[in-house]
Amino acid sequence: MAQDGRKLPAAAFTITPDPLETADVLALLERHLEEMHANSPACKVHALDASRLKEPGVTFYAARIDGELAAVGALKRLGDSQGEVKSMRAADSWRGTGAGEAILLHLIAEARAEGLTWLGLETGQGPVFEPAHALYRKHGFAPCDAYADYVIDEFSTCMGLDL
Repeated sequence: MAQDGRKLPAAAFTITPDPLETADVLALLERHLEEMHANSPACKVHALDASRLKEPGVTFYAARIDGELAAVGALKRLGDSQGEVKSMRAADSWRGTGAGEAILLHLIAEARAEGLTWLGLETGQGPVFEPAHALYRKHGFAPCDAYADYVIDEFSTCMGLDL
């Protein structure tokens, strides 16, 4: 966070494709998976691990400031001009700073630049997920029908954004 406690603008973060090889990125992904498993049944955790984030059709990004990892996220192509936000997570020390918002805005911009017409995401339900829901709503995502192999229930919700 800015030294004076303010949120940073998205432009403050350097966001680039990442090969998923550095210890900080791998640790943040592991932290993300741990948190998802702590708050959802295993069968409802759809976060991708590093090997699945390297699959064709997925581009993984890291947001940094002065080399320090602030957040990560991925864009997965679904076909039919649709994409999906995957494994979006701010590092614990960067939560509330605008790092997650910077990654989300970057993923939306990349999806638009690629000509995608719709961007979806699946996320959990409950209090721990509310900050993420608020961020997604702020940027135009709204609840939508289940897509891909997801099932909406008390643990899972889908949101979508027409691009």
